[in-house]
Amino acid sequence: MSGLLKTTLLGLFFGTFGTTIGGILGITFKKTSHKFLSFILSFASGLMLAIVCFDLVPEALQLTGLGNIFIGLLLGIATMIVCDILVQKKFNIKHVSGKGNTLLKTGIIVSIGLALHNFPEGLAIGSGFEASLNLGYSLALAIALHDIPEGISMAVPMKNGGMHPAKVLLYVILSGVTTGIGAFFGAIIGNISEQVIAICLSFAAGAMLYIVSGELIPESNNLYKGRMTAIGNICGFLIGMLATRV
Repeated sequence: MSGLLKTTLLGLFFGTFGTTIGGILGITFKKTSHKFLSFILSFASGLMLAIVCFDLVPEALQLTGLGNIFIGLLLGIATMIVCDILVQKKFNIKHVSGKGNTLLKTGIIVSIGLALHNFPEGLAIGSGFEASLNLGYSLALAIALHDIPEGISMAVPMKNGGMHPAKVLLYVILSGVTTGIGAFFGAIIGNISEQVIAICLSFAAGAMLYIVSGELIPESNNLYKGRMTAIGNICGFLIGMLATRV
């Protein structure tokens, strides 16, 4: 039991550490021009796209066939559509045209999607610690590092959408808690069914694809029409590609 508790706490720590650092950076940014916000959102979209292309889908393909991956992708997309509708109703965003409200919705949707994405990462950490301490710590450290820009991508739109900084930080921290939950289940099951892991990975990929195409890219283009949007997207993609190879 002590080993299980230790693995869960390590997953929780590493899962929330990177996002919290990113969240603190995000709420302390002073520059809030539309050009800067557009860059941050497009950077986040490139980062997420790289994670989908070079991390989640390839890992899932090693574990199962295309059929299960398509099921996971469709489930992830459908879940984010439902979340999108619920968030719109919760904040009455359909009836408001102000930029602040659309930014707030984008930030909340990103935080939900990243929380879903953090669960299979936690499974990987938990399973890694069951295999060896070195593998577990390596996975946990890599995940914590690439969670930093994800925390920024959550915090900036929520803060500039009018949410109180303390509440923004709470949302950011909560999005990382699912890593600890995933680590708990990964440690319990150990050699968890490869099909289950693959569906979890592709589910996260589907959620992130919806966030990129339905939230981040449209919002960044609405905020600023210049080249900075494209530059941010490219930078995020390249950095995300490097992060997935660590």
